[in-house]
Amino acid sequence: MTPAPPPRDGDVPTPPDGDVHPVCTRFHTAIEMIGTRWTGAILRALFTDQHRYAQIKAAIPGMSDTMLAQRLRELQRDGLVERHVLPTTPVQVEYRLTRKGRELEPVLDAIIAWSHTWVPLPGADRAG
Repeated sequence: MTPAPPPRDGDVPTPPDGDVHPVCTRFHTAIEMIGTRWTGAILRALFTDQHRYAQIKAAIPGMSDTMLAQRLRELQRDGLVERHVLPTTPVQVEYRLTRKGRELEPVLDAIIAWSHTWVPLPGADRAG
């Protein structure tokens, strides 16, 4: 049997047995974790030093209080964000990225760079 030629640029290599492999569970879970609506915007706000609830909300136009609270709980559950209660009067709550969350910075930077190339601004001329 002759070995398959190496893939050309742009080709997706086919496994030697000819079967298409299912999407990696880790990859799928990671994409779902950071790709949920509003999650990327919340992470971006946290990367730009917006730590209090009101600051995060102000940085993301159109997001409801209910959705922000829900997404922050999900990010905590996933280990990306920690909630810190500050002993002040009145009590203040801050949200901080965990090490796991901070390690997403190059991923978000890559998405931002990609979006600047491929995603037109709303109302921009699409004819190019």
